[in-house]
Amino acid sequence: MKNRDLAFWLFLTPVILALGIVVIIPLVLGTFYSFTDWNGLTITKFIGFENYRTLLKDTDFLNSIWFTTKFSFVTVLLLNFFGLGLAILVTQKLKSSNFLRTIFFMPNLIGGLILGFIWQFIFVNVFGNIGQVLGIPSLQGWLSTTTTGFWGLVILTCWQMAGYIMIIYIAYLQNIPNELNEAADIDGANSFQRFRHITFPLVAPAFTVSMFLTLSMSFKIYDQNLSLTNGGPFDSTQMVAMEIVRTAYTENQLAYGQAKAVIFFVIIAIIALTQVYYNKKREVDM
Repeated sequence: MKNRDLAFWLFLTPVILALGIVVIIPLVLGTFYSFTDWNGLTITKFIGFENYRTLLKDTDFLNSIWFTTKFSFVTVLLLNFFGLGLAILVTQKLKSSNFLRTIFFMPNLIGGLILGFIWQFIFVNVFGNIGQVLGIPSLQGWLSTTTTGFWGLVILTCWQMAGYIMIIYIAYLQNIPNELNEAADIDGANSFQRFRHITFPLVAPAFTVSMFLTLSMSFKIYDQNLSLTNGGPFDSTQMVAMEIVRTAYTENQLAYGQAKAVIFFVIIAIIALTQVYYNKKREVDM
């Protein structure tokens, strides 16, 4: 027993050290710096909640939170819809199932910056030329307005992440006993009834996991935002992560940027933990 305990802690120690060095210590130090006038090198005085009072009046920060919230809400719904839909498609008895799984998952292997530049070319040049030929003004200058820039980010994110979410749903769909669907067929249930009363309740844990991942990922997006719209036009498509980076490194207000990061962390933690708690309760009810 003692040897087993020793081995357990030996294997666990590197993980705990990595977590402490990469996550816990930076979080504690960052929170401390947010109460000071830290400039990246030195601290001259402790200013308390001054940074937090300032950010409550910062319209750029508040607008970026609202834009990110709207983006995350739409993206989470679409990602889970497409992820589950693709998972159902590739778990059918199709000869091309493995090929389709590979194709759907491949965009997730491409870096966000590269994807952003690829889709920027598509939106600006391909959409623009199509709109010019067909005489559709809305397809021209796709990234030049807030609305189309918003949907451009949504399309990019869904195209990149739907295959990843699909893999999560596949794992749960493949564990559904065939006997349940066969019994439902015998009872005369149609496809929609089988999905509603058998498939959806049994993949509820996958929905919890996917919701958590898509929520946290949507709120933290930076590289796609940077390469696709760079926050334009006039910072109207600037998400929170980009706004924080610009505050800290472009405007050289590191303590103020750190205060924004702390608030951002609290918002994500509250939303993510709330949805996990709610979805876990739904799993029990189902």
